[in-house]
This record gives sequence, structure tokens and C-alpha cells, in this order.
Amino acid sequence: MRIKTAWRAGAAALALAAGLGLGAGAPGATAAELRWAFQGDAETMDPYGRFEIFTLGFLGNVYEPLVRYDADLTLEPALATAWEQVDDTTWRFDLRRDVTFHDGSAFTASDVVFSFERAMKEGSALAPTLGPVREVVALDDHTVEFRLERPQPILLNTLAFWYVMDEDWARSVGAEDPVNLREGISNAAALEANGTGPFQLVEREPGARTVLEVHDGWWDEARHNLDRVVFTPVEADSTRVAALLSGQVDMIDPLPLQDAERVAATAGVRVIQRPELRVIFLGMDQWRDRLLGSELDTNPFQDPRVRRAVWQAIDTDAIVQQVFRGAAQPVALMLGPGVTGYSETLDERPPHDPEAARALLAEAGYPDGFSVTLDCPNDRYINDEAVCQAVTSMLGRAGIDVTVNARSKSVYFNDILGQETSFYLLGWTPGNLDAIDVLKPVLHSRGPGTGFFNIGGYQDDRIDALTAAIEVATDTEDRAEMIAETFEIHRDAVGHVPLYLQYVSWGVREGVALDQRADGVLPLWTVTVEE
Repeated sequence: MRIKTAWRAGAAALALAAGLGLGAGAPGATAAELRWAFQGDAETMDPYGRFEIFTLGFLGNVYEPLVRYDADLTLEPALATAWEQVDDTTWRFDLRRDVTFHDGSAFTASDVVFSFERAMKEGSALAPTLGPVREVVALDDHTVEFRLERPQPILLNTLAFWYVMDEDWARSVGAEDPVNLREGISNAAALEANGTGPFQLVEREPGARTVLEVHDGWWDEARHNLDRVVFTPVEADSTRVAALLSGQVDMIDPLPLQDAERVAATAGVRVIQRPELRVIFLGMDQWRDRLLGSELDTNPFQDPRVRRAVWQAIDTDAIVQQVFRGAAQPVALMLGPGVTGYSETLDERPPHDPEAARALLAEAGYPDGFSVTLDCPNDRYINDEAVCQAVTSMLGRAGIDVTVNARSKSVYFNDILGQETSFYLLGWTPGNLDAIDVLKPVLHSRGPGTGFFNIGGYQDDRIDALTAAIEVATDTEDRAEMIAETFEIHRDAVGHVPLYLQYVSWGVREGVALDQRADGVLPLWTVTVEE
């Protein structure tokens, strides 16, 4: 299956701005078509190319996992119909029969084995998720065993965003290896796809337009009435809102919060909001001897007093009210309510106090403060650049001179994942809804299979040891106590500065029904459009 592709970045957004419409997605589009605009693009069509919730969520409409989340984020069968834990380190899955990929080829156990081996190769962003899995073995065409190096009580949760690829197709198009976005290594899987999901990719123009069409051979009972989905990345908030209000698109994500009241008062459209699981936080360089671009011969962020000064200098309540108009929730932990391991007792921030922050800086040896660049995306999180500007102003009042370097997520993520930053804004949604998906990739020290998103190099041997124990713990009470201890250590050391939980905020045309999940993912198989 070959897919029409082109590199016309920004073309669709420019067309919208000029009032030229969206081609097939212009007003008067068929009732079975959904026209969907997001502030950025899915970064690749390779399901192992980027561990980023929007990209993975988008691809979950094309590819499928063995188990998936429903609208309430409860696990349910997908490509596996049943499973059992044979022993502490062996899980057996019965695979769904009579499933076909979009090109008509049969789905079998060999595809699961191939997908595991591909996902564990160099450059894969999904390798840390599958870390405890030693091998996947096909017992027959419809049975596989996952054999682990150690117990993994939440294995099912970790598989919900790991999608199965077609072995024969991948080999035929030269995509045996995963796309490596960090190293700029690509192949056909970056632009083409062949999954088992409810929609198939028919057109891909990175940065401009992606078109999906219904997969009539989907195994599941169709809960949608869509024939076609036209997805358009539209970075500018005003352009995205104008497209919704003029009828050029049916749904926008995110809805700029400053426009929520106006959209809600407009006939024919509505606002949908709910708290999201994603924690937005600041990370600080703690591994270099000196900050990037700094005039100092030291690294202030290596001193916990400086990190605490940063936290106390930031008025999160003001950010929530002024930048988000109340549509966010302050948080003092690196995970929020709804995630296993969250503790309301520990979720308590130090008071906002710029003078106390100045005193901490002086005590640490920086009475005149210091300068640093804050790296920030401008098309990934709601009002992300505005948050960075607000943080800059607040830190300035405490004596820290901050320059914001905001850019598109396609550039931003490559930079920070290469640790080319000393101060950065990042958001994290635990894909498995468990604390381990914060501890292992974000708080654990960097190493093989750990700390991939611990950009600032925060390290505490106690957290590393506790994370290893939590990962294999089967006693619920012991596990909860260890999780609480870990987050208390991290909070007291100010390993990162958690800020808030943003809200999922969408603008939707009347007549469009859909599920809005707390992880921000849009499952297209839940969408119906009135005829």
C-alpha cells in the first residue's frame, strides 16, 4: 500500500488564514467526514518513533495494541481477546482471529513477535516501555507469551500504547528498523502505515494535512459513522478558532482558553473541557558543571536551595488564573489525581514568596542571581509559550534573568532529548496511569531503559532503588508506601518544579458526538457526525 505524501509544511494553515478553506474539508463536506485541527502535527507515522501522547494517540486510530483504554481509561481487549499470568514472569495472550491489516494480510502471532523486536531496536522511543520484557514467543498463530526478566504487575497498562505492525509490510517497504527522530534516521514508516485499526492512512503531508479513511474490514463493532477524517495542524490560535466558527473544521484542539466564552456563546458550536492527567513542570540542568551559555563557572541548579528558590518564586495560582482563566489545577507532585500513587497529603507546594527565593539564592552564593535560557515549545501544550513568559517575569522578580527560547515541538523535542538545554518546560502523562511511568522515565537517573525524559539529569540513588523495587512489587500496600516515599524524596529535593494539570479543552461543532478522555486522546472510533 502506497500513500500520497508531500512536504508542504504549513500549506493548510496558510490556506485557512487566507480564507481558502481546506479542500475536501471545506464547508459543505459530507456528513461522514470529520475535519479536525490540532495546534501541531503528529510527529511521525512510525508508532515507535516518538513517545509523545498526541502522536501515539493519533496513531492509535490506525494501529492497535493488544489491550486498549476505553473512554474511562479502563483496560479492555483489543488485538488480544484474553490473557493470563502463567507465573511471575510469564504472560500469555490469546490473539484475536480473523483480523486483517489494511492491505488485507492476516494478523498473526509472528507480527507481535516482529513488533516487539522492532520496538526494542536502537532508536525506538518505545523500548523503555517494554524494558522488563525479555522476549516474545509465538506458541502458535494466535497465542504469544511475553517472558519477562522480572515481575511486572502493570504489564497490561504498559502495552496500551504499544502498537502491532505488519511484519511482511514493514520488510517490503524497508521499515524493519524504527524511525529515529533524534538522529534524523527515517524510512517508509515515517510517512506510510499499514495497521489493523478502524482507519487507514491514505494521505500524509507533514505539517500540512493527513487524511484517514475508514477501514471497512475492522474487526470491532463500528461505533462511529465516519468515512473520512481530514486532520490539519494549525498552530495559530486565532486561525484555529476562526476555522471552527466559520465551519471549515468540526473540532479544534486545544480551544484557546481566552476564546472559550466567545465560542460557548456562539450558535452551532460548543466547548468541552475536563481536567487532564498531564503534569506540566520545569526541569533544571543538574549534571553539567556550568549552565549552557552562562557567564558563571558554576551550575546554580546543582544546589537544592536554588531549585527551591525557583519553585517559591513562581506563583502557580496566578498562572492558573491569568494564563488559563481557571482552566488548570495547581499541583505539587509529578503526578496528579487519577494516577495510581497520587497522594493528596504530599500534594502541597511551598508558599509563593519572591523574598524567600532571593534569600535562598543569596544563601547558595548567588546574591545577584544569574542568567539562564528557558527552552519551551510553542505548539505542544495549552498556552505553553505564555506560561514560559509568565515564569520568566516571576523569576525575574526573584533575581533570575530568564530568556525564553520557544519553538515548534518538532525541533524542541529533538533538542531537549539530546540534553541541549539547561532549563525547560515539559509535560508528562503517565501512559499506563501508574506512578511507575513517571518514576522510571522522568525521575530515575539516565541509563539503559531508564531516565529517557530525565533531561536535567536529576539523580538520587534512593529513588533509583525504590523505583526498581516498585516496578516488581506485588503487595499493594508495600508498593503504595514506596511510591509515597519516592515522591517525598523528590519533592523535598526539588528534583523538578511541578506546576499544574492543564485541562483538555476542545471546541466542537454541534452535531458531532465524541469521547473526551482524560489523557487528551481522541479515539476516532467513538465519533459520530449527524447526517
